[in-house]
Amino acid sequence: MRFAFAILLSLAAASAQTPSPTPSNPAAKTAEDESAQRARALLDKAIEALGGAAYLSYSTRSEEGRTYSLYHSQTRGPGTIYRRFYRYADKDRLEFALERGIGVYDLIPFPIPVPEGKSNKKTDVAIIHNGDKGFEVSFKGTEQEEAKDTRDYIRSRERSMESVLRKWMHEPGVALFYDGTALGNANLADKVTITNSRNESVTLFLDTATHLPVKKSFAWRDLSDKYQNVEEETYDNYKPVQGIMTPYTLSRYYNGDLVSERFLSKIKYNDELADSLFEANAKPASN
Repeated sequence: MRFAFAILLSLAAASAQTPSPTPSNPAAKTAEDESAQRARALLDKAIEALGGAAYLSYSTRSEEGRTYSLYHSQTRGPGTIYRRFYRYADKDRLEFALERGIGVYDLIPFPIPVPEGKSNKKTDVAIIHNGDKGFEVSFKGTEQEEAKDTRDYIRSRERSMESVLRKWMHEPGVALFYDGTALGNANLADKVTITNSRNESVTLFLDTATHLPVKKSFAWRDLSDKYQNVEEETYDNYKPVQGIMTPYTLSRYYNGDLVSERFLSKIKYNDELADSLFEANAKPASN
């Protein structure tokens, strides 16, 4: 009996010394899950509002309009006629047309011709991005874009609405956060942040009534001066085009300053765009 009693005491002591399992925090986990679930539901509604399958599957976009450059939110002139040809996901051609007085866009050659070699005659400017390469075509001929400008373009392209909604959403390791409501382009909007596995984040402001994106924001740190910069883009004047809701007014902000505005006059999706539009060959630019 004494031996049995001693064993029982030993077992009781061992049980008392064994640490109890740390209780999990289901409330915190639930809150995190609810935030992600609500964010995904809102993003699904945004995609549906933009056109659903038509938005997710379009391959090319051709647009025309007028763009304005601003300094301290003040325009720098009457603006410039432009055309853009885009093929998802990394081919882009932006043409700036010289003013011709009468302003009849149909009289401008289509597309703007690329000069052979160099010429003393001024032509319109075309900026071409194809993958990680950037080129500028003008009366001087074809030159490789400065490295900084190419980096800036690629940074913006990788955080574009198409990239976030059509690519990031399906990448492994993506995290979604619902950040409540806020004003976005003078609209009450739901804030949703998408963070990919590379720790890059984009915040979308989705109109609470239409679920259409009214603003996009992202921050990045300049490695040269270590300062953080914030780039924002707002979307307005949505119109349906081939089943896709398209903003005809786009404004860009850099660290809170309005730096450019774009007003579309015409847009078409799924045009047959020749490969030659996105091809260029030039010597590297001096930096």
